Amino acid sequence: MNYDAIIFDLDGTITESAPGIMKSAAYALEKMNKPVPGEDVLRKFVGPPLHKSFMDFCSLSDDEAAEAVGKYRERHTVVGWKEANVYTGILPMLLSLKKNGAYIALASSKPQPLCVKTLEYFGILPLFDKVVGPDYQNKSGEKEFLIRNALPEKYQNACMVGDRKFDIEGAKKAGVTAVGVGYGYGSREELTLSGCDAYCETVEDLSSLLLENAPRAKGLFITFEGSDGCGKSTQLNLLKDYLISSGARLTVTREPGGCEISERIRSLVLDVKAMGMTDACEALLFAAARSQHVNDVIKPALEKGNIVLCDRYVDSSIAYQGGGRGLGDWVRVINEKAVDGCMPDLTLLFDLNAEEALRRRTSATGADRIESAESGFMTDVYNAFMALATEEPNRIKIIDANGKIEQIESRVRQMVTEKILTLSIAPEKTEG
Repeated sequence: MNYDAIIFDLDGTITESAPGIMKSAAYALEKMNKPVPGEDVLRKFVGPPLHKSFMDFCSLSDDEAAEAVGKYRERHTVVGWKEANVYTGILPMLLSLKKNGAYIALASSKPQPLCVKTLEYFGILPLFDKVVGPDYQNKSGEKEFLIRNALPEKYQNACMVGDRKFDIEGAKKAGVTAVGVGYGYGSREELTLSGCDAYCETVEDLSSLLLENAPRAKGLFITFEGSDGCGKSTQLNLLKDYLISSGARLTVTREPGGCEISERIRSLVLDVKAMGMTDACEALLFAAARSQHVNDVIKPALEKGNIVLCDRYVDSSIAYQGGGRGLGDWVRVINEKAVDGCMPDLTLLFDLNAEEALRRRTSATGADRIESAESGFMTDVYNAFMALATEEPNRIKIIDANGKIEQIESRVRQMVTEKILTLSIAPEKTEG
């Protein structure tokens, strides 16, 4: 890699945080009965120290600016800090840097406790070796001091990555390479005039600069399983939104289906008009759809380093056709070629008793051909899923699906975040 120590700014570099900052600045001015400037001026609050921004952009006195900062934090510390998201591509970049042994730190003018809370909220705090920022009483948050404090004791080549002139000027004073990014809140002109040593228009450009020819973190394959009606699809969508906000690159798909040919097979296999279909035909059709899906969607996405979220996969065939239809291990055999060695890194199995799961499912949308099977079928499916979890406890994690949606969502986030870090933080091993 080009650098063994990388210091990042937060707002406009790691997180797209303008909405919460702008709304909180406007809130503070309204509370003080001061004129609220337009969006173009409020956007300037992203990056510089707050106290200075209120003085420079709103013509407040030193005492008024101090009061405004207090009002700002009334809103921002409660809700404003959450009105943000991590830029897409930041998560795989950080994981790849950490995979290659890089020292990663944060140097922000935002109060240090809030920086920690923000990184923790988006699940990326463990990727940072140090988080530096002023305390709540510090007016300036001088960038040079913050950068120097964020640097490790020993390093060969260090850089500061930021989106505003304050980051570039601070890097110059601290004696490290200044990297400006164009996807944040500063302009290319601002960054180049400030003397940045390198300029990256996109997160992809930044990844290429920092990682050069170093190996990238691999993709992650997560499947969602359980009896129909267990709530897995709801949780998949919630996790999708969270991972997007955390800067991940995602591929979201489903089985049967996920690509054109497999979706055509899905229409046939679930059609209530196909009641004469044999159990063996059903199992073979699922395997055929899966083979195409793996080839067209899943493997290419993983090779790009994406996180793949899949609603059902081979475990469903083993449970539904192997267990429910009574076809046994033959289902595993026909799916060996279909999966082509592509097994999930993590499978979340949502545990809800068969009767309740089917009641939820049919009351919502009605039953498809498979769900219309005799009542004992779903019990056999449930038991088969539980047996799979016993066989592969390291891959298959059982989640109680009887709780509130928010409680289940929290458990899903925790499991997925732990898996992402476990698979990606270990340094790359080299031959010889």
